[in-house]
Amino acid sequence: MPTPFFHLQFGGKITKAHLEKYQQSPNWKKGRFRNRSYTKMMHAKPADFPKLFKKQFFETQFRMPKKPIEMTPFEGVDFDAVQDTPRFVWFGHSVALLKIKGKNLLIDPMFGSDTSPVGPVRTKRFSENTLAIIDRLPPIDAILFTHDHYDHLDYDSMKKLRRKVNTYFTSLGVARHLERWGVPAEQIREFDWWNSVDFEGIKITFTPSRHFSGRGLTDRFKCLWGGWVFQTPEHQIYWSGDGGYDTHFQEVGEKFGIFDWAFMECGQYNPSWYQTHMNPEESVQAALDANAKIAIPYHWGGFALALHTWKDPVERFAAEAERKNQTICTPKIGEIVTLGSEPIGNAWYKDLV
Repeated sequence: MPTPFFHLQFGGKITKAHLEKYQQSPNWKKGRFRNRSYTKMMHAKPADFPKLFKKQFFETQFRMPKKPIEMTPFEGVDFDAVQDTPRFVWFGHSVALLKIKGKNLLIDPMFGSDTSPVGPVRTKRFSENTLAIIDRLPPIDAILFTHDHYDHLDYDSMKKLRRKVNTYFTSLGVARHLERWGVPAEQIREFDWWNSVDFEGIKITFTPSRHFSGRGLTDRFKCLWGGWVFQTPEHQIYWSGDGGYDTHFQEVGEKFGIFDWAFMECGQYNPSWYQTHMNPEESVQAALDANAKIAIPYHWGGFALALHTWKDPVERFAAEAERKNQTICTPKIGEIVTLGSEPIGNAWYKDLV
């Protein structure tokens, strides 16, 4: 049965032209995009599902904060006050605004309130009124997407963003969603792994990760997934993308050298899907593999998409980083961070319940 694409949230339907394009990728094999290492989606036996179901829907204590997380007030004019030094703001989960070489790059702008917009069970965001942040953003030079999952690519956010931005860099396969939502095709550039572009003095490279994709019942693995590297003559920044631990982190470190900042996926993990999401200890090791001066954990602080407590990712990440002498930065949601004055060791989350 075909996916009911009448709902705009599902994005764009795959056409014959799309398939012909995807088939040109060395990462497309036997009708789908593939990870470089053998990757199993779920490591659970049928007998485990009743227990997993019980934990998912009934054992929910501490999976969300008791009160909404208040965000640091943000104004785009404040972010633009410094032009010549890299800056970033993390808006929770996987949304970040990055300034490098004076250009504002918005990554995975899921500002919406729910990562289950078409499901019977909703997944509420930890912070409130986040869509309103879009109205306070500075001018955006480009938006970048790592893949097409709902917690990274959001229709409600794109309705507000599409008339504010005219440059989009995406993983191979995301363009069909953006086009259905009204983004002109000529504004979108899709990337395969290791593809690069020189953008306003910044070399941007799409890097591998170990993950999956899909927004409906029939489009699983029909969009590529990955991370981003940003390079200028003075600075290098790495955005890991979603995915399990693998050799690509070491490969990134060997190809690019030392990173000023490495944003590492850390959150929404479970032993049953350990090959597609890292646990916090693996996230720290991945940062070490990638030669990160400072590692910033993300993919937490926004939604309860796994069975761990909401603070478990950052607490374990911080503890492991201390054991392995990896410098980390854990800014407040909405806080402006400037290179050279990072809030090292800021455990703002400890006082929240």
